[in-house]
Amino acid sequence: MSELALSLVADYGVRIVFAVTFLSCLAVPVPSSLLMMAAGGFAAAGDLYLATVGLAAFTGAVLGDNTGYWIARRLGARAADWIDRNAKRAALKARAGAILDRRGGVSVFLTCWLFAPLGPSMNYVCGLSKFDWRRFVLWGIAGEIVWVSIYVGLGYSFADDITALASLLGNASGLVTALALVAGIGWWLIRAARKSHADQARTA
Repeated sequence: MSELALSLVADYGVRIVFAVTFLSCLAVPVPSSLLMMAAGGFAAAGDLYLATVGLAAFTGAVLGDNTGYWIARRLGARAADWIDRNAKRAALKARAGAILDRRGGVSVFLTCWLFAPLGPSMNYVCGLSKFDWRRFVLWGIAGEIVWVSIYVGLGYSFADDITALASLLGNASGLVTALALVAGIGWWLIRAARKSHADQARTA
């Protein structure tokens, strides 16, 4: 995969960086983080301009976020049906919705980079729930700045070790997301147990 990423960046430059960040925010399974790091490595070697790489990745991500938001908002029930037809998509939508209910705009920011696997689902959930678009844009822009800066910056700084770095970050991202989901489920179970106990006490 790393060889393919390097080849794509070498052949298409910042255009492929824009394309993959855009598609990744629509839940298309493309190696966006690896491509950004590869592009950062090319920038370190002087083959690409760092500012151009960062701008392409950022623009693609923001446009992808907003495309997902407006697809879900405009299509409404049809978009929800499409998501729910796939068990994995449905589960991600439910998790993203739970985080949005608890954290609001901060959840949009965090799912852009810290809990990146939930990011595309968050875009759809915000659209379906008609979350305020201006808040969505502002928090999304802030999150994508962090996401792009991390991966392009790491590629630029560690150009010789991109493959190992990508593997390490992929594992770390999955672990962080899993821990967050476990914590969220635990918090929900505790609240449900407390509510049940309170209801029983009132009826006793």
